[in-house]
Amino acid sequence: MSDPTRSHGTRRAQPSAMPRDLMAGDAPDAAFAARVVTLFPEAFPGVLGQSLTGTALRDGLWSLATVNLRDFGLGRHRKVDDTPAGGGAGLVLRPDVVAAAMQAAAGPGPNIYLSPRGRPFTQAMARDLAARPGVTLLCGRFEGVDERVLEHFDMSEVSLGDFVLTGGEIAAQALLDATVRLLPGVLGNMASTEEESFSDGLLEHPQYTRPAEWEGRAIPEVLLSGNHGRIAAWRRKQAEDLTRKRRPDLWAARDTGY
Repeated sequence: MSDPTRSHGTRRAQPSAMPRDLMAGDAPDAAFAARVVTLFPEAFPGVLGQSLTGTALRDGLWSLATVNLRDFGLGRHRKVDDTPAGGGAGLVLRPDVVAAAMQAAAGPGPNIYLSPRGRPFTQAMARDLAARPGVTLLCGRFEGVDERVLEHFDMSEVSLGDFVLTGGEIAAQALLDATVRLLPGVLGNMASTEEESFSDGLLEHPQYTRPAEWEGRAIPEVLLSGNHGRIAAWRRKQAEDLTRKRRPDLWAARDTGY
């Protein structure tokens, strides 16, 4: 077995004519260690290397390592899949191949398989993951993964929604983005995470900024009043109204406590 193929070091960014590979070097003892098993390691860090998550990656607030599933493939052509037992279209990732890659990626935190049949990913799940030491993500392809390897590694299945992607890489990046931004030190103003959508079971209230009037539309007067109590009450009502109108499922969950 081999170690995860690439990992991010703790070095800070330095001015350079050429961008530095964010995942080059040895993985640090970061607060949160993410490991991704994928057929496309070159897809990472992707958007995770940009903006606040990218800065946090460079500063060692979290680490990211990829394990190339193809490295554990069988035979001359590094085969990672086979036909479905019982017949049917497509191909299924072999349990022996996936198991070897998962063992190489082993680390602290839960094992998650990105799957359209999984539990819908939520802000609460992101908060729970951010409080853990790390996570190992398995990105599926083709018709999925042999059920036995999911059971063997006690994998939780997580979905971004009721739609199907060609693979789990985009879903893995979305899950990590939602999680990493909640880590201490990643966002400059942690209060912003307390007011955004889903933080209190509500969608976020409308936001405004300068100019005070644009295309005949003015910023609501209450936001310019300087009365913080009135502003807080207005924002709360707006969030409640939006949630009731756009996400009745969330509103119902608040009423029932589920």
